[in-house]
Amino acid sequence: MKDVFLTLADYFSYSFIRYALVVGVLIALSSSLLGVILVLKRFSFIGDGLSHVAFGATAVASVAGLSNNMLVVLPVTVAAAVVLLRTGQSTKIKGDAAVAMISVGALAVGYLVMNTFSMSSNVSGDVCSTLFGSVAILTLSKLDVWLCVGMSAAVIIFFILFRNKIFAVTFDESFAATAGVGVKGFNLAVAVITAMIIVLAMNLVGSLLVSALVIFPALSSMRVFKTFKSVIISSALISVVCAALGILCSVLLSTPVGSTVVAVNILAFLAFFCIGFVMKRR
Repeated sequence: MKDVFLTLADYFSYSFIRYALVVGVLIALSSSLLGVILVLKRFSFIGDGLSHVAFGATAVASVAGLSNNMLVVLPVTVAAAVVLLRTGQSTKIKGDAAVAMISVGALAVGYLVMNTFSMSSNVSGDVCSTLFGSVAILTLSKLDVWLCVGMSAAVIIFFILFRNKIFAVTFDESFAATAGVGVKGFNLAVAVITAMIIVLAMNLVGSLLVSALVIFPALSSMRVFKTFKSVIISSALISVVCAALGILCSVLLSTPVGSTVVAVNILAFLAFFCIGFVMKRR
């Protein structure tokens, strides 16, 4: 055990490890707060769809040779979130069908673009790292870290300032609208924030595993806690702890960062599921 702590202390002497841990924890915190809303409103499928859109945008940005993919990926993903929200409210195309069309289309186009126009000799490796996460989380610059801090702060401030409206809209949109809450504006804000978190989380777990980072902490918390406030707080704690443990385990065991973080979240869910089952039996 002493050797493990010494090894970790040695690793933390490098700034890129500290950056990775800070960004990973902030992404996990933001994702968990948003995940509770998405699960309760049954919008969790939107995260999966937007992650595929982000993959397609990443592919185009990479082929175009842009030094900062965020300049393309973030606006495209936000625009897709708005389109999904508007289309999902249409009577002609239901929400789940719209998500399926956009996500599968973006995934296919992204792979086609990378396979056809990529300058890299390892297209399969590039695609795999984008889908399942790569070492990008370990190569963050100070600008990336501050961008993540800013976006995470925006999400947290949004939750603090509008916690009562969030509660009302999440559980009863009709009542919230009657009480004067702008439900459409709230849903639009949630869609835009979801897009921002998806883009950030891709650096940590890749586009195909983003949904796990959003959904698992909320589901784990709901196995044990029942009130909205307790679910929010416990979900945030679970997500932060799992992200930190996942990153540390990845560093120590030399395993993929994204897959390791998701695996720790799965173990946490199983543990909370068992705790919830025991509590119900009593």
